[in-house]
Order: sequence, then structure tokens, then C-alpha cells
Amino acid sequence: MKIKTRELSYEKVIAMKPEKHFPPKKPSRFFRKLLKTLSGSDLKATHFTFSSEGMERLGKDEPALFLMNHSSFIDLKIAATVLYPRPFNIICTSDGFVGKKGLMRKLGCIPAKKFITDAALVRDMLYTVRELQSSLLMYPEASYSFDGTATPLPDSIGKLIKKLDVPVVMIRTKGAFLRDPLYNMLQLRQVDVSAGMRYVLSREDIASKSAEEITEIVRGLFSFDYFREQQQERIMITEPFRADGLNRVLYKCPACKAEGKMQGKGITLRCTGCGKTWQLTEDGFLKAEEGGDDFRHIPDWYRWERECVREELESGRYSLDIPVTIRMMVDTKCVYTVGKGRLTHTTEGFHLTGCGGKLDYRQKPLSSYSLYSDFFWYELGDMICIGNPKVLYYCFPESGGDVVAKTRLAAEELFKLKSAERKK
Repeated sequence: MKIKTRELSYEKVIAMKPEKHFPPKKPSRFFRKLLKTLSGSDLKATHFTFSSEGMERLGKDEPALFLMNHSSFIDLKIAATVLYPRPFNIICTSDGFVGKKGLMRKLGCIPAKKFITDAALVRDMLYTVRELQSSLLMYPEASYSFDGTATPLPDSIGKLIKKLDVPVVMIRTKGAFLRDPLYNMLQLRQVDVSAGMRYVLSREDIASKSAEEITEIVRGLFSFDYFREQQQERIMITEPFRADGLNRVLYKCPACKAEGKMQGKGITLRCTGCGKTWQLTEDGFLKAEEGGDDFRHIPDWYRWERECVREELESGRYSLDIPVTIRMMVDTKCVYTVGKGRLTHTTEGFHLTGCGGKLDYRQKPLSSYSLYSDFFWYELGDMICIGNPKVLYYCFPESGGDVVAKTRLAAEELFKLKSAERKK
């Protein structure tokens, strides 16, 4: 999938008036049917199966909050199928509206800026369940998983659920990540996909529990490891490109500790610094060609990278300083390419400069618990996004080195450290 872009000067983009906000629209039965129909071929190709538990507790016309794990683009197709004909509105990344705002609204989508506090979004969600009497589909992880495990959830999820005051249902997919992991550059694998839907919390349950208790319940629902499931269930992925782009996630060599020198190609992952090579086996393990398996499990390697980043932060050694191409989003007409710049990230947060000295934006570490970053974003390239409710800055690294995953880890760990300092 691609996105509409346009080259324009920074001065013209930043001077644009914000778009008028409109309340969500309840999707008509026609558009619900259309979305389900368009999803059919992909689900058929994955031999999709589905199960449900406790759904008799949810009234036919009763609005609910459907929480769903976020693995790949097929997630929406699954939801459109298993929820039909129930009306539901979808919390969707705001850049998904670019060039197709009218269609997205008719489909019931509600724009959200990832990892940015947005009071208007909460008002839209309340309007949906109270006035439209429509359900909500939400991916609380907000971003696709890099390593096949759950991404962080906001501490505020329990407060949101209590405010919405509607039953909570979990939709849990299996196989979607293995079929289309984000690092693998949209190359689909032959993997069966399934989903299970479970009634989790009634309105009475929500009223009787604290926001903190609800948050912990939701975090328990989002505890999974897709690579472990592959290994345990012996799901064989035989495609010869299964390690393509794996260096995006596993960017640091555990042998020589070099960063940005990993290369994922075919079925192998290799460090161009020291020459050590691993093979990604058909059942999802990493096997070192010369023995000495440092990490046989991809999430273990990623967890070690997180620990390394945290140690860098604690010791004051962490820093990012890279040249970037800058694109901006201020409306849903286009993503505007405004020029070149420099992105830095330290314990003081992000600092983006560029466009001939006209752009100078800073973002503090406590502004968000995570970071909107992506691989091969809309087929334009790997991306780091920062910004506020008025403007988003999409930064595309020009120097290579697979910095996107590390920057997300650093943002998450820095938020934890700064939050702990504030509590003290």
C-alpha cells in the first residue's frame, strides 16, 4: 500500500490551516458488507478459521469495545468478517486517511495520532458508543510488533474502559504475524490464520474494578510470543526469503557487539563486521552456522538489545544523530515532503532541525510511552515519527544502519526511567 505525497516548502506546509473536525459516522450496512466482501479472498487464501467464547453475553445491538492484537494489515479483514453484521467504528492511524478521507469516514474509521495524547479522540470514542450506539474496534498496541511479542500498552487503558462503560471483548489472532512480519518487506508467506473472540468484561465487571485492575487484565490478554507459538506448533515457513530484512529487528551483533552491520537475506542473518552467520530455520529458530548459539529465539535477542539500550541510557552513552528526509502531515490531503534535516535523540528527548534552519522541533521524553516507528512505511522506507496533535514529522534515515528499532526501544526505556525519576 502506498500513500499520496507532494513536495512543498516547510513554510507553506506549517502555515496551512488545520482541517475541520467532524464527529465519527456510523458505517452503513452497505459499507460493512463491502468491507467483509473485499476481505474474503485474503482470508480464504489463509484457510481462516474462527471461534468465539462467551459472546452470548453481548446483546445483538449492544455497543462494545473490541480489543485486537496488531500483527499485520490482515487484522482489519479479520475484524470485518468476524464482527459482521454488527456496526463498529475503527480507531485508525491518521495517516491512513491521507487521500481517502471520505471513504475512511464512510467505513467508520476514526483518525488517531499514534502515541500522542489527543482529547478529541476520546470524545469521538464516547460519541460513538453513546450517540451512534456503535461498537469500537481498537488496537491498543497502536503499532505492529517488531519481534513477534506484544508492544507496550498505555497505563491509561483502564481509565478509558471505565469512561466508555461498555463491555470489553478480545479478538486474538494467530498466524497473522508469521504470514506477514513487518520486517519482511510485505512478502507474504503461506501460513494459516485463525482468530478467537472472547467476552472479557461486562459493564458490571468494569464498575466493580479499579482502572489499575482493568489495565492489568488487558495487559494479560496481550501477552504472546508468535515465534514461540510457531516453534511449539511446528509451523513450517519454507519461503526462501524468510530472513529478508531481519536485520531491521536484530540490528546488534551479540558476537562482536557492532550495530548496523547485520544483514538479513534469504534464510540467513549475517554480521558484516565479524562474519558470524545465523540461519532462520523453517520452524522459527536461529541457528549459528559455527556453533555457539547466543540467541536461538528472536524475541530473546530483541530483549537483549533492549537491555543494552537501557544500560546506554543509564550510563549516559546513548545518542542518535542522523541525517533524515523530512515529511510532514498537517491534513489528510497529502504527506508533504519538505526537505532534509537532522534528527537527534538523547536523554533530553528528540530534536529535529532542517529545512534551511526554518524547522526546529523538540519533544520531551515523557511526551509518550512509546514511539511511532515503522519499517518500509507505505513503501517509502523505514521511518521514525514524532510530533503533536497539530503536526506530525515523519523522519526517514538516510545513513542506513537500522536505527528505527533501537530508537523505539530507547524511547520506551527513557520514558520508564524519566517516569521513575518523576515519582521519586
